[in-house]
Amino acid sequence: MRARRTTIRRSRLIASVLSLFVVAALAVSGTSAAAAPTGDAAPSAASVSSAASLSSAASAVETLGIAGTSWVVDERTGKLRVLADSTVADADLAVLRRATGRFAGALTLERVDGQLRTLLSGGDGIYASGWRCTAGVNVQSGSTYYFVTAGHCTAGTSTWYTSSAMTTAVGPTTGTSFPGNDFGVVRYSNLAVPHPGTIGTVDVTGTATAYVGQSVCHRGSTTGVHCGRVTALNATVNYGSGDVVYGLIQTNICAEPGDSGGPLYAGDKVIGILSGGSGNCTSGGTTFYQPIQEVLNTYGLTVY
Repeated sequence: MRARRTTIRRSRLIASVLSLFVVAALAVSGTSAAAAPTGDAAPSAASVSSAASLSSAASAVETLGIAGTSWVVDERTGKLRVLADSTVADADLAVLRRATGRFAGALTLERVDGQLRTLLSGGDGIYASGWRCTAGVNVQSGSTYYFVTAGHCTAGTSTWYTSSAMTTAVGPTTGTSFPGNDFGVVRYSNLAVPHPGTIGTVDVTGTATAYVGQSVCHRGSTTGVHCGRVTALNATVNYGSGDVVYGLIQTNICAEPGDSGGPLYAGDKVIGILSGGSGNCTSGGTTFYQPIQEVLNTYGLTVY
């Protein structure tokens, strides 16, 4: 995730995103921020909402454009799970309740602790002017080498360096997709900078597609390696200022500012790139990842 920008716009963006990711249950669900939906049994046919109702409910939430919110279909209950972080005002929660009231049987509305954000900060990792993020995974196209990271890191950033002193250049940003998606690609123009096909000590052998319940790990330049499980697929996050990202993998792994762009992996297979999340690695958190294969397909790249 990106380092802290000095501009007012970026500060406001981060603040609005962080707030949307805190889920302390609203009156609709009656659960606490740390509580999971009650019941472990498979949902009955009556409890699973129709695709039309789910689509309409999701559209209603997105149309409101409230920063600090996230929504995804819960495969266990068949309902749309809407999360609102700590920055969402009570007035906006009331608006959410009114707008989704007619879909009460198709969704749950909860509040989460912390703020949904793109996890930006300063420190170790990959550096640009005013930013620090994490390199996701090294890739190649023919004899040209690149690394993949988060698009909110590469957007508007031309050259990346190996340290905050910015004395050793890695290379230029060659592609960015954000918002909508959240991925960026940087080319290794300095051949003296090592670029092994590994994640830490793990030798990458390929990519994989995420599934709910999958055991996964994340490696970030701020927090190191943390592991957990995939909790949902195809999640949408509104980071504020019009920055909405779709099709994300949701996990219960923690992350902190500076981890953006870091890899999500299972064994020796890469699954995704960190987009954002809420919480921290002291109290726990929720994180969202851009699926890796979309990045590779877009730019014709492969891991090695």
